[in-house]
Amino acid sequence: MFRFDRYLLGQLMTIFGFFALVLVGVYWVNRGVRLFDTLIADGQSAWVFLEFTALTLPTVIRLMLPVAAFIATLYVANRMSAESELTVVQATGYSPMRLSRGAAAFGLVVGAMTAVIANFLEPLAAGQLADRRGELAADLSSRFLTEGSFVHPTRGITFFIGDITAQGELRDVFLNDTRDPRRMTTYAAGRAALVRGETGPKIVMFDGKAQMLERSTGRLSVTRFSDFAYDVGAAIDKGGARRLTLNEVPTRSLLFPPPGLADELAVTPAAIAYEAHDRLAQGFNPLALVLLAFALMLSGGFSRFGMWRQIAIAVAGAILFNVATTLAGSIAAERAGAWPVVYLPFAVTLAAAGWLLYRAGRPRRATGLRHARPAAGGAA
Repeated sequence: MFRFDRYLLGQLMTIFGFFALVLVGVYWVNRGVRLFDTLIADGQSAWVFLEFTALTLPTVIRLMLPVAAFIATLYVANRMSAESELTVVQATGYSPMRLSRGAAAFGLVVGAMTAVIANFLEPLAAGQLADRRGELAADLSSRFLTEGSFVHPTRGITFFIGDITAQGELRDVFLNDTRDPRRMTTYAAGRAALVRGETGPKIVMFDGKAQMLERSTGRLSVTRFSDFAYDVGAAIDKGGARRLTLNEVPTRSLLFPPPGLADELAVTPAAIAYEAHDRLAQGFNPLALVLLAFALMLSGGFSRFGMWRQIAIAVAGAILFNVATTLAGSIAAERAGAWPVVYLPFAVTLAAAGWLLYRAGRPRRATGLRHARPAAGGAA
């Protein structure tokens, strides 16, 4: 690459790194706060929270990289225009199309990073995250040990703990079991403990009573007990094997799906094709956004009042690009054989950027010819 191309690429990468760090940090913290509330409320440790947030990081980075690249392009182009750097370079004979080489290289670099994340890191992280969620769902202790609130670990069971002591003893325990259509049973105890048995965890309640209501007759019977063991493992349906999800399947398997993959995922073949090509298109989208932003900034020329008009148009163009991407995805996911539509927003945006760059170079050459002709006539 020539010196100006290296200079432009270096400026773009520096600003891109700053904006990517800020955007990823803000978005990650926002998602992490919601995840923190959910996990801590379920009784999980801070280590589990850090693990879950780390597994969501590839998705956050993949979403924020194109946005950071777009903002960095607008920022660098605006600054170079304000400092007359672009004007000086164009005066040496560089056309807008030639100036865009550094921006195109920048878009390709960001696109390669996005493609690696979308096609390799994100499916791997999604699979590990789904496995960990399944493990936590099977952790009966975390589903029960929530003090001060009613929890529903499974359909038909309501459980309440008033307090949990430092020794792990449960106080003011209430358990309501309505799974039997013939009767409803309610257990209440002043003390209880969650223990591990051979068949699974059990809740041992002390100094309590069991109330049994016959639904058909309305008869209520009360039994007091000094200690009673309730089999939690038998009461809760742990579910079968975890179903594979679409976002954790490798891209190669989506492009060349084995027989029965659609039935295993419970999706249509069109959805599989869309997911595969949408991941591939993720690598092209940053290039389209970068070139569109750079072309719009060059098309405005130099102005003492700044380039806010071009910046506003570029932001509107990026919004339209995202809307078009969403619409194309909905079409491709519902109709078989419509996956080429996924690449249509990229192709249209790239063509628009090329046309803007070509158009930005024409007025300057035409103005030069108009000024040159009268001078030649006067000499004659």
